[in-house]
Amino acid sequence: MKKIVAALAFGALIAGLAGQADAKDWKKVRVATEGAYAPWNATDPSGKLIGFEVDLAKELCKRMGAECEIVGQDWDGMIPALQQGKYDAIMAAMSITEERQKVIDFAGPYGTEPSMFGILKASKLAGVKFDAERVDLAADSPANKAAIAKLAEALKGKTVGVQTSTIQANFVEKYLPGISVRSYDKLDNAGIDLAAGRVDAIFGDRSAVDAILKAQADKGMMLFGPAFSRGVLGLGVGVGLRKADADLKEKFNKAIAEANKDGTITKLSTQHFGYDISIK
Repeated sequence: MKKIVAALAFGALIAGLAGQADAKDWKKVRVATEGAYAPWNATDPSGKLIGFEVDLAKELCKRMGAECEIVGQDWDGMIPALQQGKYDAIMAAMSITEERQKVIDFAGPYGTEPSMFGILKASKLAGVKFDAERVDLAADSPANKAAIAKLAEALKGKTVGVQTSTIQANFVEKYLPGISVRSYDKLDNAGIDLAAGRVDAIFGDRSAVDAILKAQADKGMMLFGPAFSRGVLGLGVGVGLRKADADLKEKFNKAIAEANKDGTITKLSTQHFGYDISIK
């Protein structure tokens, strides 16, 4: 979900050299998550990190024979802190994109889900209907082009809230040039502004938008438009790793494959999302 700042290339070089100098046995793995993107990851009232990725991280570490330490990290500093060695892996609903792969490596993916818009039921947008329920951005079909064109026309002149430096921010930049974009540190804060009428729509992973709609059910919100996937929205969600840590990537990939094959990822995702987000 992160736009890659050019300066990170230098950080990647330093981290790579450091990783080559110090071989690790990976008996303990520090995994960072945001704690603010339910149900992928969240923070309970006591301050404890919870969610699908927290449970999955513990499961993967167990399969790798490693002690798992889950740490919280704000989204904006997620990749720089990985490069600086503050933790070893990222599990924070981070989609695998070509842009990110220039700077860090990924294990997986371990999950995928579409992105969707959320609006107020009282909005005029609620009356706009689409023929397509899903749009695969990797498929250049007339139906997909028509759906995107209709969406762009419906949102023209509107303000859409997105989390900063995300694949959804990249989507609106590419496909919706006629809108005003308002960026937020957390999508939850965009949801607050939607409820208050300060933005016309929000755009994020379906589960995150669903969570906001449920949390603010009294505000009368609803999903809007088709579910978008692939293309600029990435290849799925994976474990972010330093490029130098190829051995850790191998361990994560083996654990993810096992957890996927035996149904553990399906079980955990159904528990947290209400549906299966595993990679088939």
